[in-house]
Amino acid sequence: MACALSGGPDSTALVALAVRAGCEVTAHHVDHRLRPDSGDDARVARHLAAALGVPLVSHTVEVGAGPNLEARARDVRRAVLPGQVMTGHTADDQAETVLLRLLRGAGSTGLSAMEPGHRHPILGLRRAETRALCDHLGLTTAIDPTNTEPRFLRNRVRAELLPLLDRLAGRDMVPLLTRTADLARDDSQLLDELASTLDPTDARAVATAPRPLARRAVRRWLTVDGYPPDAATVDRVLGVAEGRVVACEVGAGRRVERSRQRLRVVECAG
Repeated sequence: MACALSGGPDSTALVALAVRAGCEVTAHHVDHRLRPDSGDDARVARHLAAALGVPLVSHTVEVGAGPNLEARARDVRRAVLPGQVMTGHTADDQAETVLLRLLRGAGSTGLSAMEPGHRHPILGLRRAETRALCDHLGLTTAIDPTNTEPRFLRNRVRAELLPLLDRLAGRDMVPLLTRTADLARDDSQLLDELASTLDPTDARAVATAPRPLARRAVRRWLTVDGYPPDAATVDRVLGVAEGRVVACEVGAGRRVERSRQRLRVVECAG
């Protein structure tokens, strides 16, 4: 098993539980060099890996300045980690992801958030539980100060929005939000299965199909490297299929055109 080990309590608990389960574990630490003291986290990760008796592979990446820092850091991290690496995301992370997707107007696919399973084996645990496990094992973990910086929307969801929702609902919202993700995932998987029978290059079939299936078929068709088109792009393609326009831009220097009731993706000139 390859496990991401940031040095924080969640990823440390993941590695500790994997070792306890008898798995052969290799931990992977990524230093994004986004803080002058990021090397401290790497040292903590080395100490934790040694304490847990697992080898550690260290990766150093350059993210660079610019917008969408979190997304770019995630991309470079994915590029260096093994494809099936396990992460220490918890139920609290899942609840935050549902709210972030909701704020961005996501449909059922987005609200499905992270899928439980091999990649996210401790998604049913709470952060309080991972911290308690590390304390029980006597493991000193790292504290990433960027996790409290309000410039990142996720941090504000964690520190402001979720506590507010808890107070308004009079209960812990994390289990409710994770249940929403589970229900949305079930619906999304069913729609994906139905949409897989629809040929997205057949303009007549797309135009006459139920709108939710047509959207799914087009989204699957235009997904590149795991990145699906946004809702506005999908709606433009549906307009081409329905004959309202003859072509539309779909991003990344591509466009969708209709000819003889067939849709095709072409590279934009220039």
